[in-house]
Amino acid sequence: MKNGKQSSQPEKGSSRILSLTVLFIALCGFSFYLGGMFCSERVKIEANDVTSTTTKAVASPMKPTVSPLQIKSVSFPECSSELQDYTPCTDPKRWKRYGVHRLSFLERHCPPVYEKNECLIPPPDGYKPPIRWPKSRDQCWYKNVPYDWINKQKSNQHWLKKEGDKFHFPGGGTMFPRGVSHYVDQMQDLIPEMKDGTVRTAIDTGCGVASWGGDLLDRGILTISLAPRDNHEAQVQFALERGIPAILGVISTQRLPFPSNSFDMAHCSRCLIPWTEFGGIYLLEIHRIVRPGGFWVLSGPPVNYNRRWRGWNTTMEDQKSDYNKLQSLLTSMCFKKYAQKDDIAVWQKLSDKSCYDKIANNMEAYPPKCDDSIEPDSAWYTPLRPCVVAPTAKVKNSGLGSIPKWPERLNVAPERISDVHGGSASGLKHDDGKWKNRVKHYKKVLPALGTDKIRNVMDMNTVYGGFAAALVKDPVWVMNVVSSYSADTLPVVFDRGLIGTYHDWCEAFSTYPRTYDLLHLDSLFTLESHRCEMKYVLLEMDRILRPGGYVIMRESSYFMDAITMLAKGTRWNCRREETEYAVESEKILVCQKKLWFSSNQTS
Repeated sequence: MKNGKQSSQPEKGSSRILSLTVLFIALCGFSFYLGGMFCSERVKIEANDVTSTTTKAVASPMKPTVSPLQIKSVSFPECSSELQDYTPCTDPKRWKRYGVHRLSFLERHCPPVYEKNECLIPPPDGYKPPIRWPKSRDQCWYKNVPYDWINKQKSNQHWLKKEGDKFHFPGGGTMFPRGVSHYVDQMQDLIPEMKDGTVRTAIDTGCGVASWGGDLLDRGILTISLAPRDNHEAQVQFALERGIPAILGVISTQRLPFPSNSFDMAHCSRCLIPWTEFGGIYLLEIHRIVRPGGFWVLSGPPVNYNRRWRGWNTTMEDQKSDYNKLQSLLTSMCFKKYAQKDDIAVWQKLSDKSCYDKIANNMEAYPPKCDDSIEPDSAWYTPLRPCVVAPTAKVKNSGLGSIPKWPERLNVAPERISDVHGGSASGLKHDDGKWKNRVKHYKKVLPALGTDKIRNVMDMNTVYGGFAAALVKDPVWVMNVVSSYSADTLPVVFDRGLIGTYHDWCEAFSTYPRTYDLLHLDSLFTLESHRCEMKYVLLEMDRILRPGGYVIMRESSYFMDAITMLAKGTRWNCRREETEYAVESEKILVCQKKLWFSSNQTS
């Protein structure tokens, strides 16, 4: 009360508070609406999924409403010849910056932007176009992979042998002195599922020169050979030079770049991985990536220790103890002993729910069951977890014996496709039909596709592996790459009997230079140019592409001029082609990499 009159100030204050409250609620609602729109759009499979090709065919072509992106002419210089085998994210010159614990320095450690090279990597002096498949499985040019160290160290084990200007691969190995074919024959006797199409995908850890994976190709089994970068052996480079699928990698502190329950089979032939150390964490990673009902095969220490221990510079008691510890760990992870003969032992991953329930119900069990907060398919710079990933009901139905045998499984929609936003059986069928039409058109604009001129192929941003599926009868293999930032469709790729990996194209790929004959991309720059600088993606493509190799870039017309300008800077010969439906909004750029030598070399 003021002078006997009621003040109006509280009334005005209440009105102001009410107005602010209403405004605050309105802003919250609006931001929630925008956030929902953004998130729903983020998880969609971008233009690659189920957009109708028939719609494109009948719609009248629309001219772009935005002018094409233009950039200045660029010419990239030559790198030093010292970088001829440069692998940016696994560079031995940078190893000293990182720890030696569990060999973590061998993992991916990519250089920051200010340390990236903006130059073209030259081939070795005397480089020749690779020998064509299938002869390349047994021989390659010495000058293409000029490593004398591995020849001297492993020639007595018949890994390889230098004769004149070539390396020859007789198919020997530390654990298969009678040859890899005899070794695999023994393995098939223990695992009949390798003969009838049940086993289709495999991973070979510590692969040597990939002779095991090479032999399995003739038996209908597609293998990723895995080995770390090293100073001398260049195992992965030999594998890819031979035309056998391979990738740089090591089981150390981070998960391998594959989804859970992917491989039908994993193999280690004296791969020197300390399986029983660190609480068996490396075995847990094998358990994660092998599908239910799949197999883990081990030959070498400590298998057959009672006969072999003298040659392992150890004692029989130590090897017996190591074997018992290995068996105990495998049992605790729901692996069961499947078969053994001489030097080969086989375990099978159980799909039985009761085994995993026992782990979950035992609070003192080691390793424990992973809780629901740990995403089993997260595998891009994801730390290894000391726990057992239990198969869900959906994954169990994708186990061996539940999914169709090869080749039927290629054309059957896996149950895990329902985990993909918008994924469905009809969407997969449509995607396959779309890619059959596209590949038919690609073979018109690039006649080398489908011939022995092209062996190692990469689909740089696949969805369901449709490009690879359309090429399945050709003499090629395809590395299907799924962006770590896109919808996770890689489990579907593996369930179809194809192989692939996660990757982020803002970084270098885990391979040596000059390892692929064909790189294919579909709207990669449309999807990723907001994150990745285009010139670094083109330079990385040039690094991993073989001289004489090809690139097919299917891209929005908006980016086509800029990509063409950058491609000229890499010395590629390019030509622009229409798509199969000749739409104005999308074009195809077909390029071929020239063979050139460093100006500092004698060739």
